[in-house]
Amino acid sequence: MSTQPNRARLDKKPHEVQQMFDGVARRYDITNTVMTGGLDRVWRTATRKALQLKAGQRVLDLACGTGVSTAELAKSGAYCVGADFSLGMLRAGMQTERVRRAAVPLVAADALHLPFADQSFDAVLISFGLRNVADVPQALREMLRVTKPGGRLAICEFSTPTTTLMRRAYFDVVLKALPHLAASSASNAEAYDYLAESIRAWPDQQGLAELIDDAGWISPQWRNLTGGIVAIHRATRPLV
Repeated sequence: MSTQPNRARLDKKPHEVQQMFDGVARRYDITNTVMTGGLDRVWRTATRKALQLKAGQRVLDLACGTGVSTAELAKSGAYCVGADFSLGMLRAGMQTERVRRAAVPLVAADALHLPFADQSFDAVLISFGLRNVADVPQALREMLRVTKPGGRLAICEFSTPTTTLMRRAYFDVVLKALPHLAASSASNAEAYDYLAESIRAWPDQQGLAELIDDAGWISPQWRNLTGGIVAIHRATRPLV
């Protein structure tokens, strides 16, 4: 397996993941839109609606990347903070008109050691980022810590298609083609080898729900999007 600095490995050494995302930051959003046929925008909208945000609530968008998901959340009228540990992604986001217009703060943060006080947020979101952290249970516990009692969690992530035919097509055809699709639009197409591998290694919908439950969240449930290629998991922090 490649060990080039802009190609992370599945053991998810933080500096490798950070360097990889720094390397793809410049064309990250356009590459995502090209590779998903525009579905990335549909998934962001569905995730915002899943959180059922109200004006004035405080929301953390963890692993926000360039902040397009944070800007989407801001449409709810909530006060939204984007956080990511890739400075390259944050810098790229700050230069985009969409993020500047939304006026959302973007801050550097490690998902395993969040720089926020206990019970700071009414809701926490992580979209297509939990799969990249080195310690998923610890990240889920940190998100729980910074969420108020009764507050909400939403995780939008690649998942497992719900039918045998879709699973075969997705894992055997689509994921193998990802690096080739990325070659025309990505600034570092090799990084999308890691993307495909990390999706294959990720737990299915039930497996992620169990991780969420084990971290202390209650009532985890999920909604499949695009036949289960993506799923939105939701859960709540206990009141006591």
